[in-house]
Amino acid sequence: MRSSIPLGRVAGVRVGLNISVLVIVVILVAGLAFGRFPVVFPGHSPAVYLLAGLVAAVLFMASLLAHELAHAVTARRHGIEVSQITLWLLGGVAELRGEPRTPGADLKIAVVGPLTSLLAGVVSAVIAVLAGAVTGVPLLAGVFWYLAGVNVLLAIFNLVPAAPLDGGRVLRAALWARWGDRTRAAVAAARAGRVFGYALIALGFLQVVTGLGFQGLWLALIGLFLVNAATAEEQQTQLGSALYGLRVGDVMSARPVTAHPEETVAGLIDRVVMRHRLSTYPLVDRLGVFTGLVTLNRIRRVPPEARAATRLGDIACPPHEVPQARPDEPLTDLLGRMDGCADGRAVVLDPGGHLVGLITPSDISRVVATAGLRATDPYLGPRGADVAVPHQRREDDARARHPHDAT
Repeated sequence: MRSSIPLGRVAGVRVGLNISVLVIVVILVAGLAFGRFPVVFPGHSPAVYLLAGLVAAVLFMASLLAHELAHAVTARRHGIEVSQITLWLLGGVAELRGEPRTPGADLKIAVVGPLTSLLAGVVSAVIAVLAGAVTGVPLLAGVFWYLAGVNVLLAIFNLVPAAPLDGGRVLRAALWARWGDRTRAAVAAARAGRVFGYALIALGFLQVVTGLGFQGLWLALIGLFLVNAATAEEQQTQLGSALYGLRVGDVMSARPVTAHPEETVAGLIDRVVMRHRLSTYPLVDRLGVFTGLVTLNRIRRVPPEARAATRLGDIACPPHEVPQARPDEPLTDLLGRMDGCADGRAVVLDPGGHLVGLITPSDISRVVATAGLRATDPYLGPRGADVAVPHQRREDDARARHPHDAT
């Protein structure tokens, strides 16, 4: 669900549209302009119905954005960074970099979205009444009555206690407060989401075989999304539990092999790639300041005949697009940012921008594989507890492993 069409910033949060959102807009406009509105409000031209359908679809997307903005703003008030908001085929997603630190914060962030949708429904109903009384145009009032209905339905549906729906977050917060174990609560909410998703798939299939067609397919699509998202959420929760308490400095490969941005691709291949067979090469200038990241995938894309004349700086992932972290940052806060052009890598910098380490998927896999061997429990009490695992890596252990393995 990557943002394909940027819309700028709203309340300080980047907002964008995934290209799939055009599908739902077309479906809404077609369904309203050529189905619902002509039947309920006859007597208008096709152009008027098309305009009314377009207005309703745009306002509905705006209400979805308001729903996600409410999540984002509340999350920021509780100290959670918000990467961006993306509207897509099945709604919207606010990408949070971090997790609530208390059940109360978790509950507030979750419930504010449905409350916003409910408020949007009430406001739309008031506008519908006023529009009907002032203009005397039933179609205009009908647009806002439609918005009122779908926003109320959106609020109710999102409160179903099944992750990743907002109701699943509410369930997680309640179980977290009761059990005192965020991981157990999150897994329970995710499994409830998977059950609910399978139920929607079954209901959708039943509607298809009984002749309701498109509505059944849409339910099945939503159910499939919920099953996949809930499964991914459970896996992410278990991963976060295994890594909880670890700092970036505990996991990073210190003193990684680096290159200069002016070095050629052929020079790097001859000097390092064929000898060490590493997968990642940070670029630093003569002062040690990080200037970009080159991976084997980027090197392979350079034609053999062009390697001698191509500088590493020309093919590198720009520094502002590479996930960056500090050694004392919680590892779980970094994981959500390890994507994009860096192929799942991240660099560790000091306050002056100098490279001090590198994190690759191999580093993460190694920590996950040995998580059960740590003497310190990776998860102690509620998520809000600040538990720091001491940095116990010895120099001989650091020398025993490769700076950063190929992945």
